[in-house]
Amino acid sequence: MKKILIIQTAFIGDVVLATALVEKLHRYFPESTIHFLVRKGNESLLQNNPYLTEVLIWNKKENKIRNLFGVLKKIRRNKYDLAINVQRFFATGLLTAFSGAGKTIGFDKNPLSFLFSKKIKHIFNLQQPKHEVERNNELIRDFTDNVITKPMMYPSAKDEHSILQYVTDKFVTMTPSSVWFTKKYPAEKWIDLINQFDPAYNIYLLGGKDNIEECKWIADHATNKNTEVLAGNLSFLQSAALMKRANMNYVNDSAPLHFASAVNAPVTAIFCSTIPAFGYTPLSDISFIIETKEKLLCRPCGLHGKKVCPLTHFNCANSIETKQLLETINQ
Repeated sequence: MKKILIIQTAFIGDVVLATALVEKLHRYFPESTIHFLVRKGNESLLQNNPYLTEVLIWNKKENKIRNLFGVLKKIRRNKYDLAINVQRFFATGLLTAFSGAGKTIGFDKNPLSFLFSKKIKHIFNLQQPKHEVERNNELIRDFTDNVITKPMMYPSAKDEHSILQYVTDKFVTMTPSSVWFTKKYPAEKWIDLINQFDPAYNIYLLGGKDNIEECKWIADHATNKNTEVLAGNLSFLQSAALMKRANMNYVNDSAPLHFASAVNAPVTAIFCSTIPAFGYTPLSDISFIIETKEKLLCRPCGLHGKKVCPLTHFNCANSIETKQLLETINQ
């Protein structure tokens, strides 16, 4: 195979997890050219990746359909030997099926999978859970192996240098935000964690520009003044570089969890409404999973979380104790 395309136009964490395929494919086909298609806004996640020749971008926010066919035209012009679709949605199924690639592979749950050269069963079994990286690896298992490869992000020397001003003997990062409310550890609980944290540690609150106000509110209401808001100030790769240097990184079940995995950073992942059996757990050598000790019949209430707690009590988050989080920094 001389030319390979990977298609993953979903959210930030999904793209990070799909980089495991890049690592595996390069190892097996070091002379191949690998391209990666993402939605606009996620391209910087793949900057500096030494195994990618080109990152294709689909702008889904403006003129979505017209841009989709523009991307398809470019894909067909590139004449790939292999196109691998990591998603299960119609639009990427169309890109795959009509890519003109010599061979196309995707999951059987994609509505256009009947047009692929090969479709792979997408198994989501809570009794025999698999990590998302394992599920993705099934797409290339037949011509590589069944050993999963970790995802990777590649902060540049410039990224590493830009975060040195925040690197102290003892510091942790906390990323309190999430797109989904029921995946998000409550702000009041983050404040309690900050206030009880060892004052020897500096605490940095991370996130994107959309999370600045939330992080500022948490910092303003915390009595521990060793807290600094960096949300909106760091790029994806700069955040990953800082997380790699931290003594611990506290995250929700969201994209920053996968940043930690992709740079092998120590991480404490908080699972509220979602559960580890879904397959999105951390892959870092030093990692901890925190969840409620209560047996809640309502948990999980959905695969991706919800905008509000369906039963209004949000016990899956509120019953988590701060001491559970504090224990991981000592371990």
